[in-house]
Amino acid sequence: MTKAGKRFDGWVILSIIMFVIFVAVLIYPLFGLMKRSVIMEDGTFSWEMFRQFFAHSYYTETVGNSFKVTITVTLLTLVLGVPFAYFYSFYKLKGAKILFVVSIICCMSAPFLGAYSWIMLLGRNGVITQFIKSVFGITLPSIYGFRGIVLSQVLNFFPLVFIYMNGAFKNIDSTLMEASENMGCTGVKRLFHIVLHLTMPTLLASALMVFMQSFADFGTPSTLGEGYKTFLVLLYNQYLGETGQNYNFAAALAIIAVILTAIVFFLQKWATSRFKFSINALHPVEKKEPKGVAGVLMHVFCYLLCGVAILPQAYVVYLSFRNCKGSIFKPGFSLGNYAAAIKKKLGLASRNTVIMAVIALIIIIIIAVIIAYLVVRRSNAFNHAIDTVAMLPYIMPGAVIGIALLIVYGKKPFALTGTMAIMILSFAIRRMPYTIRSATATLMQIPLSTEEAATSLGASKFGTFVKVTIPMMANGILSGAILSWVAIVTELSSSVILYSNKTTTLTMQAYVYIGRGEYGTAAAFASVLTAITVVSLLIYMAVSKTEDNVRL
Repeated sequence: MTKAGKRFDGWVILSIIMFVIFVAVLIYPLFGLMKRSVIMEDGTFSWEMFRQFFAHSYYTETVGNSFKVTITVTLLTLVLGVPFAYFYSFYKLKGAKILFVVSIICCMSAPFLGAYSWIMLLGRNGVITQFIKSVFGITLPSIYGFRGIVLSQVLNFFPLVFIYMNGAFKNIDSTLMEASENMGCTGVKRLFHIVLHLTMPTLLASALMVFMQSFADFGTPSTLGEGYKTFLVLLYNQYLGETGQNYNFAAALAIIAVILTAIVFFLQKWATSRFKFSINALHPVEKKEPKGVAGVLMHVFCYLLCGVAILPQAYVVYLSFRNCKGSIFKPGFSLGNYAAAIKKKLGLASRNTVIMAVIALIIIIIIAVIIAYLVVRRSNAFNHAIDTVAMLPYIMPGAVIGIALLIVYGKKPFALTGTMAIMILSFAIRRMPYTIRSATATLMQIPLSTEEAATSLGASKFGTFVKVTIPMMANGILSGAILSWVAIVTELSSSVILYSNKTTTLTMQAYVYIGRGEYGTAAAFASVLTAITVVSLLIYMAVSKTEDNVRL
């Protein structure tokens, strides 16, 4: 066989297949989106939609509102999440496993469900609002608008910072901590001057994750915003609003959204590049017993934070068993809300949620494993380009992906509008980066000599890949897959654009019935969704045999 023939092996073919797939499902839809933004209905080319956006302060103010929310949410999640992770990683907290599970449940619920619950608790007629007013005569500030959006998102997203930073803190070598202590650098001073500097790349990565999640969140601002309009709500209203649609303008807004998030992404990459170093815990830090007043305060902080964060999910489950007529909850408990939900497609929505999530996850895992191997073991410019393209959805709001897919695949000859196929496609595209990054990071830690040993013993390259490499990647694949799975089953921003009555999901049904004011029915749908996410987490923990092995 010639030298050229040897190079053209099966992995080259897989590289080409991956490239074709991403061109078809991502590049082509984005091109269609760009085309719709500048090609008007009469076929003429025009920048009018972009000019219209920048000419009206109402539109540009939504960008300012979104950045105001996302920056505030990002900073507050760091303020809460970093100390929480520090206490969890360096001290033997009582009930640490409970804290971990509760915090993960908080971030694994659909953000808009927290917003809906906070309305029930702190809204104008909320339980807490009325209690404080009747007992203390104090009227609480309105939960609607900027404050409510920030409150709901911070409590939903701070566990993301905790997960990231917990992993980073575990990689700090104890000798570094001992050396700093010998030099008189302890406590808060050591946290800021040593620990955070060592984990700065992870800190920036967690900040980016929160920023992107907050910016892409459509449900919370639409539920709590009232007059406070964010950019994603504007985008949705222009594409599917009840007062009229402007598809060209919506496409232009989608392009602007991609540009804005890309700028933030590259700024984060630039900041991370200034902290290029690696740490490895040859001597892991041993957790200390929290003592005295400081120990008490640590426990109070962690349990209070988790208690407040889990309150919305717990209250929704509680409401699902309360008697309810329309938007009014009455005394007494029953299964009436679940009975109403069953009549209103609970079975269909549950089945759709599980089926579409399973299919999307299988696609994600297969593609993620292939891309990880291509990037790590078959490293070249072409494969790295594929990896870069695969990460684009990380910086793209779900609404953008949904609109892009509808523009190119919602008409003949494809006509996928309202089908499971287009929903599964959007789920797989949007949530694939989690598993790709986790699988790639894991494969990078597996020595090539292991695979070479297998091939030297007579195993084929494909056999080695299937029987040796993939099993060794299992933990990384599983870590990314659980995050992809939960993100899929709680997806709203793309589903709200792509779903139909036949492809509705639990998340969509909960959102629809909240909008209709049927709060009891919505609580039933939300509770079933919460149950699925909790069961998913428990299965993951049982399989991975550890309570804190989730990697982002």
